[in-house]
Amino acid sequence: MSQITIVDLAEKLGLSKSTVSRAFRDSSDISSKTKERILAKAEELGFSPNLYASSLRGNRSQTIAIIIPEFGNKFFSQAIKGIELVARSKKYHTLIYVTDNSVQNEASIVRSLVNGRVDGVLISASGEGKDHSHLQTLLDHGIPTVFFDRSYDDFQGHFVTGNDFESSRLATQHLIDNGCKKIAYLVINQNVSIGKIRMDGYRKALEDNDLPFDERLILDTENDEIKNRAAIQRLLKQHKPDGIFASVERLAISTIRVAGQEGIQIPQDLKLICFSCLDIADLLNPSLSVVKQPAFAMGKEAANFLFQALDKPSENLEQPNTTFLESNLIFQASSQLI
Repeated sequence: MSQITIVDLAEKLGLSKSTVSRAFRDSSDISSKTKERILAKAEELGFSPNLYASSLRGNRSQTIAIIIPEFGNKFFSQAIKGIELVARSKKYHTLIYVTDNSVQNEASIVRSLVNGRVDGVLISASGEGKDHSHLQTLLDHGIPTVFFDRSYDDFQGHFVTGNDFESSRLATQHLIDNGCKKIAYLVINQNVSIGKIRMDGYRKALEDNDLPFDERLILDTENDEIKNRAAIQRLLKQHKPDGIFASVERLAISTIRVAGQEGIQIPQDLKLICFSCLDIADLLNPSLSVVKQPAFAMGKEAANFLFQALDKPSENLEQPNTTFLESNLIFQASSQLI
């Protein structure tokens, strides 16, 4: 059953929306009898008003939602700082939701936001599933939505991300330039946008250097540290790569731990580079080579696009496009010839 709105309730009662609204605000300018009738009908239909909803007074909630797949990644904490900076300048509050990389959780969160709780949504895709129809709910309710870092192929909206293809190509080329000929690609869910695009960059570098693409060197992992370490251990033992390009930071950290357990030396036996926003990459032993994303700038840019849509609701990002921001490649000891 679709959610009952204040408009539906007013129609069933034969009253104006403003009269129904006043009942929920305990206004003194309607009779107690009318108020009781409205409240009784609301209870009968299971209607629960959001007193901050714009449908009640035509006002905004002055709140935006930030939906992210996880907290255990410094990229998102930095992106949120960029978003918060813009939101505060606009005198807006933020609500932060974490999907735990679950599209079901993402859909539930989205559906909870359409009753006026927020004026707009900034989201980084959970990456799961093929059905993302819950996003249409936001559009149907006139809630502008901007994706950052991770998006869905079936969502036609504004997207702010890094230049992941070129960065991945250059990172893989760097490993090749430093003697690697058997490079593994580690990813968490290769179906999410960043997983696919980063693998495309990896494949292009192999192609440019006449190196074969080997499916056995593609490790599609999970959001489970113990399982990931076991999978990386099998990869190292069975296929013996001489280089690893990790699409996310935590897979590189898992690789360092497994290599240590297996007596594999980095970079002598195995060279490593990854996407990361770690500020202490240079303090690791060996120092970690990284593709450092402009997370803070990405958050700011995405927030600016969202507030442009809020300032001009009639346009509402009707001309969706993708904005690419440059990442910074930092080559350190973990990937270089000794």
